[in-house]
Amino acid sequence: MLKTVKNITKHTFGYLDGERIDAYTLTNRNGMKVQVINYGATITSIRIPDGSPHQQQEVVCGFDTLEGYQSEAYKANAPYFGCTVGRFASRIKDGKFSVNGTAYEVACNDSSNHLHGGLNAFDKRIWAAEMQEDTVVMKLFSPHLEEGFPANVEVSVSFRLSDENELVISYEATADQETPLSLTNHTYFNLSGFERTVESTVASIKADSYLMPDDTNVPVGEVKSVQNDPADLRTPRQLGDAFRELPTGFEHYFVFDNRNEAAPVAEFSDEATGRSLQVYTTEPGMLFYTGYFTDDKLKRESGNQYGRFKGFCCETHRYPNGPNIEGAPDVMTGPDNPYQSRTVFRFGFETTQN
Repeated sequence: MLKTVKNITKHTFGYLDGERIDAYTLTNRNGMKVQVINYGATITSIRIPDGSPHQQQEVVCGFDTLEGYQSEAYKANAPYFGCTVGRFASRIKDGKFSVNGTAYEVACNDSSNHLHGGLNAFDKRIWAAEMQEDTVVMKLFSPHLEEGFPANVEVSVSFRLSDENELVISYEATADQETPLSLTNHTYFNLSGFERTVESTVASIKADSYLMPDDTNVPVGEVKSVQNDPADLRTPRQLGDAFRELPTGFEHYFVFDNRNEAAPVAEFSDEATGRSLQVYTTEPGMLFYTGYFTDDKLKRESGNQYGRFKGFCCETHRYPNGPNIEGAPDVMTGPDNPYQSRTVFRFGFETTQN
């Protein structure tokens, strides 16, 4: 180990182009462990006690070595396991937007649309990281016109694991001129510990509506009620039941009413193991994705097999295509409106003290 601070240990995860990548493992008194690396500010592992605080079960998609994130299979599939997404999460229609009358174009890396910040976005950058008390703080500078986006932007993302089994992810950013900014974490969860697909997961999302996508899978402004819709998860429901009407699963941006406080927005449970996950966020919505397109070739070095419906994402962020949707909340960050956001993932599990 290179260094230990309170409940955090740091060690070398690997090397990329001669630069060392560090891993930080946060541990709480209940035996829960979260590992994050400074390549892409990426969560590589979340292990929760499996019956005993001394035995943990992996519940997220990721790899144990840096090579896993550099493999040809991973790059071809581009599932964004656990990374911090930016500058702009989700899609931007046709890779085009305007800021104060000036038109900008960004890479179309998802067919005809821009996705998750572009070709060499935040998920592929090496972040500066440090341990502060019980928190890992990662920082990144994104210069003007990087990936086509305006403004010099300073970004900070922090990760803290509480003794209440809460993983708190906080985002802050400043920009020297107006620019679209939307950050999220792209972790895939499987509460069964990858024993099963997420079809057995019981899910509820506190949203009355979602943004209706166009034929290229990008919202352009229409808001659709979940009433009488297979995407209605206001009442807890097994995901497999919903998949009967949604053959490719969920890829829906649900709209929330909460503003300015980390309100509870979603809950998931695996009845066979007694594990649960609650999501709280300050964000106006969440892209809920159930991993239909995840490649079956991908698996953790220790054996966990990934693939279709093997993990679900809770991407809390600003509206997809927000720069092109009139009235989309908090899409722009600038000198007079710094970026702030917080999302909490709270885990529940059964343990026996021994």
